[in-house]
Amino acid sequence: MRILLVEDDPAQLEPLYAALSQAGHIVDGVEDGETAQWLLSQKEYDLLILDWLLPRVSGLSLCQQFRQAGKTAPVLLLTAKDTTADKVTGLDAGADDYLVKPTDIMELLARVRALGRRSPLWQGDVLRMADLQLHLNSLAVERSNTIVQLSTREFQLLEYFFRHPRQVLTRDQIEEALWEWGTEPESNAVTTLVRRLRQRLQSINTADWIETIYGMGYRLNPPAEEDRGVRSEGLGVSD
Repeated sequence: MRILLVEDDPAQLEPLYAALSQAGHIVDGVEDGETAQWLLSQKEYDLLILDWLLPRVSGLSLCQQFRQAGKTAPVLLLTAKDTTADKVTGLDAGADDYLVKPTDIMELLARVRALGRRSPLWQGDVLRMADLQLHLNSLAVERSNTIVQLSTREFQLLEYFFRHPRQVLTRDQIEEALWEWGTEPESNAVTTLVRRLRQRLQSINTADWIETIYGMGYRLNPPAEEDRGVRSEGLGVSD
């Protein structure tokens, strides 16, 4: 998932950012509400993690503005406010969950997984498409009982394809989705990443599911259910 993490204390932001990134998420981490406000106007996120008390624009205000804009992605509030009245205020502002500081990283990751289960593709801790399974906790892909371990970036790309099946995704869209705010990938980064992912998928005969749409980008195009039994497998696909 792509996550916006907003926490004004660097001592808390950095370990949360590291833990979420190691779990395979693409994380934009910022320290003030104004920057977060700008990012929300520029990017789409699967999950927001907001500290309640932030410089310039509070996390509570960000949550309210996000909902008023018609956005439905889950919001998790982090705060030292722990009274029932505070929790009600946060939930009424549009938050989906509420975590009291100091933040326990294992609990945070569990709540992130729980909020991620809202995806229609989700089945347990696995995303499924046809007979291909993406294991979100172990950064692995499985087909016919064969498991292939992916690098973090390979996993992020395949998850992005999973969440946009049969949709043509341009290189710019992939860069925007996979690289954190403020980083600049090399010009051939997407092409190289797609090639590496296809190489990984060859061992489970799904490399050809990733199609190159010349002049446009790439598409994950799994076989229709009725065609799976006769589909040719193991075909190489060029970049």
